[in-house]
Amino acid sequence: MSTSLARARLRFLRGFASRPALLFAFAFAVMADPVSSVAYAIEAAVRALHGDLGLLLPTMALVVAVIALIIVNYHQLVARFPEGGGAAAAAGRAFGEGWAFIPIGALIVDFVLTIAISAAAGASALIEFVPSLASGRVELTVALLASVAAMTWFGHIGRMVFGLMTVGFVFAGTAVLIGASHAHPARVGAITHSSGHAAFVAVLLSFPVAMALATGVEAPSSAIAQLGQLDDAGRRRFGRATLWLTLGIVGVLTIGLTAAAVRLGIGIPGVDHTQIGNLARVTSGHGVYVFFQVTTALLLLAAASSSFQAGPGLLKALSRRASSRGLGVGILPSWMGRSNDHHTPYWGVVLFLIVSALVAIASGANEQVLVLYYAVSVFLSFLIALLAMVRFSHQERLRGSLVMNGVGALVVAFTLVVDLARGRPVVAVAASLLIAAVLYAQWVRTGRPRGIAGVLSEAEASDRGPVRGTRTAGSRPRTLR
Repeated sequence: MSTSLARARLRFLRGFASRPALLFAFAFAVMADPVSSVAYAIEAAVRALHGDLGLLLPTMALVVAVIALIIVNYHQLVARFPEGGGAAAAAGRAFGEGWAFIPIGALIVDFVLTIAISAAAGASALIEFVPSLASGRVELTVALLASVAAMTWFGHIGRMVFGLMTVGFVFAGTAVLIGASHAHPARVGAITHSSGHAAFVAVLLSFPVAMALATGVEAPSSAIAQLGQLDDAGRRRFGRATLWLTLGIVGVLTIGLTAAAVRLGIGIPGVDHTQIGNLARVTSGHGVYVFFQVTTALLLLAAASSSFQAGPGLLKALSRRASSRGLGVGILPSWMGRSNDHHTPYWGVVLFLIVSALVAIASGANEQVLVLYYAVSVFLSFLIALLAMVRFSHQERLRGSLVMNGVGALVVAFTLVVDLARGRPVVAVAASLLIAAVLYAQWVRTGRPRGIAGVLSEAEASDRGPVRGTRTAGSRPRTLR
């Protein structure tokens, strides 16, 4: 069985011999997380605005603008670290390897929340279509989690297949937008004309809730390590292209669907409904509506699948006694790195399944509850990465880059502070810092082995051979051009 699957995988990969096809396959697999967030981020914003549709479009426009600013900065980060590694590599290079544990801890929490919220939102999409499933929401969510975890057993074949779901959702979303251009106002859900604050204040207080759209922006900067068949220049181009393609697709879908919801009067949905589901229902025929709900659910499961790959892969990299670069890490028990024939670290998958299931159950499998804790951990990772870029630009006297990195860091810090001021997100940050502290203590206990700053690139490149052009944390930084 394993031999036939290996041959199938080889034939699949050979189909992407040309770079455009490889870029397409890579980009759409990686962007499942941010694109899937469209399914619940707009609703999160309208709930934070207490149903004031008049402020929804400015709020979501601000969200997209912040994502664009982060991507501008990550465009530089990918150029500096074409071997992958993302925020951990930047933090380790700029401040010392120990600092890499902060983004590592933040990303572990982000992976758990992505899995839980994606499965919960996937269940909501199915319930929207089949209301009789509502009584078993929690059980349905846990079943979806287990199903995605089971598919993860077959390694990256599962992620390749799920990458196609992103394309399906883009087509479905486009169909809804076309239908919305001809639809008449419907006024569905709760709508108000007052958010409880002055307009400017309401937008500033509400936009961080919808920053779930920004999760996944980190992914291309690490996932390019998978592209061992490319040199540094090729991975740099792929990473940058994926970042901008993600912004284009997420931005168009978000602004388009938001504008449609405002024009048609699609407010806070009732129990067992979603705003995006209501929008699809009033703008589309039954066939398009069914296609949209199914592709939404599948895309959300694709996002969960991606994190089921990345999270256990990271634990596997942290448990290795020797990396592909010959650097011993091994700060976690070796059993966390045990893999099956498809290179899947099965104990890591089991661990993420258990934790994400507990999180989903604790929230009642309600994605609008989970979204209140979401994004804040990845913004902690963004902040560390952008502060590292500020240091690089200052050291290399790159004034234009210094201004851009500094503005980016300030905007990310402001978003993080506003989000934390709501209270609940403190739990996610505390969990991130606790995980970082535990890993750091274990690192010190094992003699501070080198290679922690590159652990994310090692996780992505796991079992696919050494990453070309990879440098150790102590090597000279690359100057941006």
